[in-house]
Amino acid sequence: MKFIELFAGVGAFRLGLENTGHTCVWSNEWNEKARRIYDRQHGEKPDGRDIRDVKGSELPEADLIVGGFPCATFSVAGQRTGFSLEDTRGTLAFEMFRLASEKQIPYILFENVKGLLGHDKGRTFGIILSVLDALGYDCQWELLDSQNFGIPQHRERIFLIANLRGHPRPKVFPIGITGKKNDGENKHKSKGRQGFFSDISPTIDAHYHKGGAARQYVAVRAVLTPSRAEKRQNGRRMKEDGEPSFTVGVVDRHGVAIGTNEKLAIRKLTPLECERLQGLPDNFTKYYEDGSVVADSIRYERCGRTITIPVVEAIGKKLHKHY
Repeated sequence: MKFIELFAGVGAFRLGLENTGHTCVWSNEWNEKARRIYDRQHGEKPDGRDIRDVKGSELPEADLIVGGFPCATFSVAGQRTGFSLEDTRGTLAFEMFRLASEKQIPYILFENVKGLLGHDKGRTFGIILSVLDALGYDCQWELLDSQNFGIPQHRERIFLIANLRGHPRPKVFPIGITGKKNDGENKHKSKGRQGFFSDISPTIDAHYHKGGAARQYVAVRAVLTPSRAEKRQNGRRMKEDGEPSFTVGVVDRHGVAIGTNEKLAIRKLTPLECERLQGLPDNFTKYYEDGSVVADSIRYERCGRTITIPVVEAIGKKLHKHY
């Protein structure tokens, strides 16, 4: 399928879909730093206009339009303002739908936070479905968790596919589980205890360290925001060895605790580890198009805003099968 990528960021949707044989024909991203990283990785810089200034007639012919419109207005980590006059980020979803309708693009695919489903007691998601219905699109959706796609991160995101009536309806959802949710139990049978989360960094010996003739078990545990010891998520600051990481976000910088059960050393995750937690190639966010190095703060932000690549790839494969 030929697709258009909106709210492109560093091009994660593009990477996942092109990895499964689809072709990007146009992209849009207003953030200049993200556009420069995108240029480095994809060989072209996205259109940088405000999406509200783009007309459907300006878009190339395409089968699919994709994007993850801003989620802060629906996220539990944000202000949850939804569709409001004070915070117009939530209304950008309708700009995506407008462009699809104006160009009569047969398929729409978007991603957003889990909070979109329950925001305003479900009314916000209902509005989205009603708008798409009025534009002539039928919808299917599913809540997918990155940890079920071979990635050691608990990241629940809603993915929705809409098809314009009169076009084939691809049977994409339910997509099913393509990877093991937590393979620590299987590894336990062959190598002793091994944490799922420890896979993010092969430089860490997450299983044992040598102490004379003895070998002692070393734990690797995901930590929520090491710099804010009082912070909790569902009552927890630290996960157990073998559990996936907390959701990689934009504001908080998560960490990892490494050591014996008696003594754990806590450190912040590196940008490289955050890339791996999203399934991105190593150092995908490290350089701009001119070869200059991206600041770590920008790399953390871009990783928090991106989409987990194996999840997109799973959807891309289903689109091939049923389109």
